[in-house]
Amino acid sequence: MLARHKICTTLAVALAAATLSTPPGSARTSAAEPVASTAAVLADVPTLDGTAVRTYDAFDANQGVAVDRRHFYAVDNSTITKHDRPTGEALLQFAGAQDGPIEHLDSGAVVHGKLYAAHSNYPEWPMESSVEVFDTRTMRHIDTHSFGIFRGSLTWLDRHDGDWWAAFANYDRVQEGQSEPYGETYNTQVVRMDDDFQVVESWTIPKAILDKFELMSNSGGSWGPDGRLYLTGHDLPETYVMQLPPAGSELEWIAAVALPGIEGQGIAWDDRHSRSGHSRPSLWGISRENSRVIQFAIPFRSIPDPRRTYWDVLGPGEFEQ
Repeated sequence: MLARHKICTTLAVALAAATLSTPPGSARTSAAEPVASTAAVLADVPTLDGTAVRTYDAFDANQGVAVDRRHFYAVDNSTITKHDRPTGEALLQFAGAQDGPIEHLDSGAVVHGKLYAAHSNYPEWPMESSVEVFDTRTMRHIDTHSFGIFRGSLTWLDRHDGDWWAAFANYDRVQEGQSEPYGETYNTQVVRMDDDFQVVESWTIPKAILDKFELMSNSGGSWGPDGRLYLTGHDLPETYVMQLPPAGSELEWIAAVALPGIEGQGIAWDDRHSRSGHSRPSLWGISRENSRVIQFAIPFRSIPDPRRTYWDVLGPGEFEQ
């Protein structure tokens, strides 16, 4: 592992419980009971609790979920199933042919009626990645962008602040038939890309979070209504709240939110807090073990901006020597 560290000061935060009333006609409603935080994080990073407000059976919920105002889309390796949000009913499915070019879809984001899905050849070597595009009305595949052999395996994609954002994951796990780690986890990068999917900037993830991934890597990511980036790993029921650093190349970890019932994987903020009219945007995730999609209320307004001092300007008599 790279020897990397971050010096952080203690944050003070007032934790607030966030609740959402479950809409009529829910496919299944989770019990309203207190859930202890499961996010084991550094002492100076505040931990908040997400509240499951609605749970859907979704047989395809194996890799991730994408969301728009009327539907959610359960993502599996080579299939994406469109579900009705009020009822949870499965409506249409894109189904990739066996031995076809669609091998490992990981997550998705809906932008202007198109579902942009992260795709790779995981766990084959060398790593290849692409963006696969679907028409959300018909669920037909309509476009593709290939990265070829690039920075790792593309695991998530999102649109934010006029650009594309994504992660290229690498892993400490040695895959079957291979003798070396699958890229090594510390090589995982979060990138910002232009409209043509050309990388213009990239950042690393703090070692404290990489250690939580163990042999795996960053599986999910989505920009929240608070202008912060939410990341998930491969297995743990929690999300890590990040922001861009004022300098350097490592993302800042400012909080964690427990998401009871999920096992990492692809996540998606409600599409779209700025247009949908919902006053309480929600975060969506999946349970692979139980084949479920879960909608969470997140107390994002209770996450403070960190007060950290990174540098100073010194005058005569104050210079460090």
